[in-house]
Amino acid sequence: MALSISRRVLRSFGSLSGFGRCGDSSSRTSQSFRASHDLYGHVSGDCLFSAESSSFIKGVVSSLAYRRLSTSNVTSESTGGSFPSDLLSPKNVVTVQREIGLCQDLVIPVTDFHNEDRGLMVLAGDVFDVPIRKDIIHRVVRWQLAKRQQGTHSTKTISEVSGTGRKPYRQKGTGRARHGTLRGPQFRGGAVMHGPKPRSHAFKLNKKVRRLGLKIALSARAAEGKLLVFEDLEVPTHKTKNIVNYVNEMENTKKLLVVDGGPINEKLKLATQNLHYVNVLPSIGLNVYSILQHDTLVMSRDAVNKIVERMHTPIKR
Repeated sequence: MALSISRRVLRSFGSLSGFGRCGDSSSRTSQSFRASHDLYGHVSGDCLFSAESSSFIKGVVSSLAYRRLSTSNVTSESTGGSFPSDLLSPKNVVTVQREIGLCQDLVIPVTDFHNEDRGLMVLAGDVFDVPIRKDIIHRVVRWQLAKRQQGTHSTKTISEVSGTGRKPYRQKGTGRARHGTLRGPQFRGGAVMHGPKPRSHAFKLNKKVRRLGLKIALSARAAEGKLLVFEDLEVPTHKTKNIVNYVNEMENTKKLLVVDGGPINEKLKLATQNLHYVNVLPSIGLNVYSILQHDTLVMSRDAVNKIVERMHTPIKR
């Protein structure tokens, strides 16, 4: 039985020949590989491979794969001081970023307005880690803006314009154009033809698409690191300067959206109502357009639970 050996495997065995920890069969195998003049041909399994040598090959290959996939960082603390700290690079190691859109549960720290550690919280992956789709966001935003448009625009037709109904002058003999009324659209102060009338601009959008748009907006903020979870939204006083100081301590934050699970706390409402860059919403009013207008989203633990419950509720047909 012949076994085809690639160049990469032979090079790996050649670099591992100096380990000195293998048995007699492993050393004979390495010597046979080095003595082989045809690196790309077929090697007979009767003369080279035994049960011990085949297990040795599997162990070496698995060790190579482990070394290649290992992501542990060596520090002076992790080695117990056995590794010299002066040989370690002082630069921060760049870690591989998490792939977005795999619907994996996220673990996020929980804090409060005092920047105290309040534990951890697991965010549902099917709500806070869905694939980002700009087309869905575009459809939901258009639906929101069209639905909230008042549609009170109105113009007057010829029957609604105030004015006399008599003929302005006789039909013939004046040399002028024929007219039967001064309320026509060609006269100043006359009617408007085919003008807008009060109507609704709303159009239908499926509930699944609306729900998916909110999931995508939440997933985008979570992926950007702009989603903060608070244990509660209790503030010690209604003074605006407390909220101002907290926002100033946050990095790269221009507009802040605070979402609570139930009715808004009166102190929080008074503290934020004079700040144009801080808005407060209950969880029932959370929407895609408001999330996109604010670069940072702060949610209480209760608000997260209610949003997840709402996303998991079956859609009524």
